[in-house]
Amino acid sequence: MDFQQIQVEMRESVGILILNAPDKLNALTPLMVAEISAAIDHIAANSRAMIMTGAGRAFCSGASLDPQNPLSPIDKDPSRRDLGLVLEQQLNPIMLKLKNLDIPWISAVRGAAAGFGASLALAADMVVASDTAYFAQIFSRIGLVPDGGATHLLTRAIGRVRTMELMLMGNRLPAEKALEWGLINRVVENKQLEEQAFTIALTLASGPSQALGMIRKAVWAATDNNWEMTLQNERELQRIAGQTLDFEEGLAAFSEKRPAAFNGQ
Repeated sequence: MDFQQIQVEMRESVGILILNAPDKLNALTPLMVAEISAAIDHIAANSRAMIMTGAGRAFCSGASLDPQNPLSPIDKDPSRRDLGLVLEQQLNPIMLKLKNLDIPWISAVRGAAAGFGASLALAADMVVASDTAYFAQIFSRIGLVPDGGATHLLTRAIGRVRTMELMLMGNRLPAEKALEWGLINRVVENKQLEEQAFTIALTLASGPSQALGMIRKAVWAATDNNWEMTLQNERELQRIAGQTLDFEEGLAAFSEKRPAAFNGQ
């Protein structure tokens, strides 16, 4: 597939989606958003795990506010201005698509993950950050509110009080502090970011793909459901998982005391 503002690489059974506008800190434009959506579909259909990362010194600085190429034109009449439309029509569909993926995915974050870029990074199943990375809820500094599901993601991961401070003050959260708070999974040296992310993704890609897909969906559901609904959802997913060939292989490998050779079926 040919892209202008992103790159897609297929390495072994891992698809790598690279936001590729480094001179703009990978700020999201209408074209980039459309390309991300298409790339997610392509990777989901052709790989068993995904990595999302950014070219250059930033992961993603959020929505483009460049007057020459904004993510959304801003009407000069406030009464006709609806910035929620860009969420409804362009950004929220990407977040829903990522939540409903059938494969696990990892964000590999270097430098800034700001605004919607922070939501994009933190929505991943696992977040690997370089020691240069930081996460910033910058909305209050320009008179807007957090988007991309940030209020959902952060309050459930780090609690209401810490989330309030980050969002009301708009300060940066360095990678080490994000790790301490349980918001991300790993902090690695800057030069090791891609290698570490790929190692994890390859491990996931060699796992029981259908079960991993159902695990990630079960965790998302449990984030919102009550206890009874969570138990029922797990029960139904377990029925499906128990019918896969990967389960038969896993059971055989356990009995034979050998590593399982999962094929994703």
